[in-house]
Amino acid sequence: MSRLSIATKSRLPSSLRVESSNTAVVKTISRLSREALILLALDWLDGQSLAFTAPYLSPPRADDDGNNDNNIPDDSTDLYPPCKSIDELRELYTDLQEQKGSRRDVVSRILEGDWRHGLTLYQLAMIDFTYLDEHPTSQKWTAYRIQPLILPDKNAQDDVVKVDEKSLNLPRFHPSTFLQSLQEQVLPDIKAHYHFSRPKKFPLLLLRIFAIESPYNTELALSGLNASGNTTNFSSSRTIYLAFPNGSPALYITRAQATGPISHGESKSLHSLIANGVPQALSRPRERYTLKPTSLVSRNLEAILDKSGSGRSNAAGGGWSIYANEKDKRSPLDSVLPTPPLSRESSLAGGGQKRQRPLTQHQRAAKRAKTVAKARFGDSAIVTDGKGIEKLEIIMQDPYPAIDGVFLQDSEGEDDRANRRTDRRKSKIDAALRQALGDGGGEDEDEDDQDSSRWSPLIRINFQGPHVFAGIRQLVEAGIVDGERMPGWMTGEDGVTTGAVRHGLIRGHKGSGL
Repeated sequence: MSRLSIATKSRLPSSLRVESSNTAVVKTISRLSREALILLALDWLDGQSLAFTAPYLSPPRADDDGNNDNNIPDDSTDLYPPCKSIDELRELYTDLQEQKGSRRDVVSRILEGDWRHGLTLYQLAMIDFTYLDEHPTSQKWTAYRIQPLILPDKNAQDDVVKVDEKSLNLPRFHPSTFLQSLQEQVLPDIKAHYHFSRPKKFPLLLLRIFAIESPYNTELALSGLNASGNTTNFSSSRTIYLAFPNGSPALYITRAQATGPISHGESKSLHSLIANGVPQALSRPRERYTLKPTSLVSRNLEAILDKSGSGRSNAAGGGWSIYANEKDKRSPLDSVLPTPPLSRESSLAGGGQKRQRPLTQHQRAAKRAKTVAKARFGDSAIVTDGKGIEKLEIIMQDPYPAIDGVFLQDSEGEDDRANRRTDRRKSKIDAALRQALGDGGGEDEDEDDQDSSRWSPLIRINFQGPHVFAGIRQLVEAGIVDGERMPGWMTGEDGVTTGAVRHGLIRGHKGSGL
């Protein structure tokens, strides 16, 4: 540890070490499987990573004259004697791959033997990314859209900055420049460590941000005591992930994960700090950007990439998914006409088939339900497609329909109506919707005034499961849900997981997943 530590705004270096006996370190590395731990140790012993992952090796105990140095500790009696060279240690972990054993033995070997002097922040980042590869659904991602801003003219009277909805400009992304700009947006009493990684399964770039509350960027920030004599803030450190998909004006951010117990407000404040700092780090002079939430939240990263990535399926959800198939290359402009039942083509196609028995009423209903499900969902919402959304929350804000041409009037008093509006404002879903909608719209306000006298029941629809839309498709195929009258947001074509339905249209993105 350096004798003198000065408060600075720079980020934490990757070479800082955390004690191997730290409870958070033991808990973090114990989550990995035995195979992943051995592969990770071999990656640490690679020549390109040794600058930040150097192991503990046995020092020379005798000089050329044969005189021993009494200051060098004797490690020969340790449970895990240190190796003399990197090649010897690499051969040891290679042999462990062919042997059988438990995960606990490998963890003990790493923490109490080969890296007994501690793990660096670089190694902890690699551990977290390895765990993310093994458990892709361990994080909850929120999708954002990167949109350019229209800067006001010098001669304009108002200085309001508006979002350019029609522009297709994308910010230029350079990792080192982005991190330098992002560090300037972080508070000076928070130090962060950044680490990039590109997973093999998904076409995106991941950024891990490890933040602690400390004004120092030396080992004093990670030691047992700080300058005031209080316990270190490492136990209350927070980790947040950012995902930059290839060729897409989108960004995915996770919730802040804490090493120890922290309040919900601290986690939320770090998330908002990153969400506000990212567009400023992406912006350039006379080229400004902003982040807009898309009401799309899921633990399945592949599902978010399918709904808000660079592929053709972004605007082709539900029944439109047949046009997003890269193999068929279909287009809505193609003239697809059914073959007449008595035409020559149909007779030749069915010439070799025997006449089938007429279907019963139940069989015809089941066949029609499957046909309707195929038309409404297309090639999407398949149980085995790996693109499952776990939760769908919808609020119905439409007034009660008319009965015999007569609308039901709201019999509540002004106080009851005001209390109900207050309860709605306190709802987390409504808060997310107001954030997603942003500027709102005057037309919706006028419609609210017109429908204020009509009775509007407060109805919340919550779908939960491993694959929500696949479950709805199975209900349609079983005839439980009427697929012909089912709204489009139940097929997933709007690309949102949280929204409000008004006048039959979902307000998550004003009826569009784009």
